[in-house]
Amino acid sequence: MRIGLDAFGGDYAPENPIRGLQLALADLPAEVEVWLIGKETEIRQVAARIGLPLRDPVHILPADEVIEMDENPARSIVQKPNSSIVVGIQALKEKKLDAFVSAGNTGAIVAASVLRLGNLPGVSRPTLGAFYPYNDMRYSIICDVGANVDCKPEHLVQFAQLGSVYMREVMGIARPRVALLNIGEEPSKGNVLVQHAYALLQQHPDIYFVGNAEGRVLTRGFADVYVVDGFVGNILLKFGESLYELLREKVAHHPILERLNYENIGGLPFIGAQGNVIIGHGISSPKAFRNMLRVAIATVRARLTEKIALAFQAHA
Repeated sequence: MRIGLDAFGGDYAPENPIRGLQLALADLPAEVEVWLIGKETEIRQVAARIGLPLRDPVHILPADEVIEMDENPARSIVQKPNSSIVVGIQALKEKKLDAFVSAGNTGAIVAASVLRLGNLPGVSRPTLGAFYPYNDMRYSIICDVGANVDCKPEHLVQFAQLGSVYMREVMGIARPRVALLNIGEEPSKGNVLVQHAYALLQQHPDIYFVGNAEGRVLTRGFADVYVVDGFVGNILLKFGESLYELLREKVAHHPILERLNYENIGGLPFIGAQGNVIIGHGISSPKAFRNMLRVAIATVRARLTEKIALAFQAHA
């Protein structure tokens, strides 16, 4: 298994991605190789300084350009074909990698994934999923949290399908429950988008739809998959992050609070493209990068893209 790690993605690159790999080596499965993608000279300098041996299972995939966080996503992947993001996605397309992990420019990663990898057959809009904790060690997934700001009802249905396959195959939930995030429980509540999506979700034979979910039930485990457009989903994601930042100053290292910590979750899966892509927060710490690698390994082991293709083929 070959995992590509963008060594120049994130606000603290290449230091934090490389230190994250160093943390991950302690329990890295024997079959896994990690390819650091980026400027080779700088990767070697950081590795030497922190004492990371650059030998099997660690390798370097050179890329001499970097897409900065404030660059235009679509334009940057064209203007910088030798960037760590584009090189990593291209290696994934060519089956030289089994997964690509980056905390770089999210828009550029999404654009490169869609334009270079393409979508899986039957998928019109891949979705970016975020994990939301409830109960002991259980998580729900929210789809979409920013990849698709403007949506049609059928897109929300596909997010439900993609999230269901992910929760079943990667998280081991036999029959994932799907809910539509809304301002009320009744089918008539919400705007035209969610009202139409509600009707479609009710009729879908492969989705276990449990109805509308108000925001207050997220912490109660009402569903395993919550469906929402990327505009609202991204606001919800950022609010959760801000809540952790606010409370950690008052409640240090509380187990419940730590489950909101993005570092412990690692990265977000971009689900529905023809390749396994994990996207991390720009401020990701070494600990977060270690957990991004864990998410990537679990996703590859689950043969997620293959299972999604089969699910959409069955419904075609």
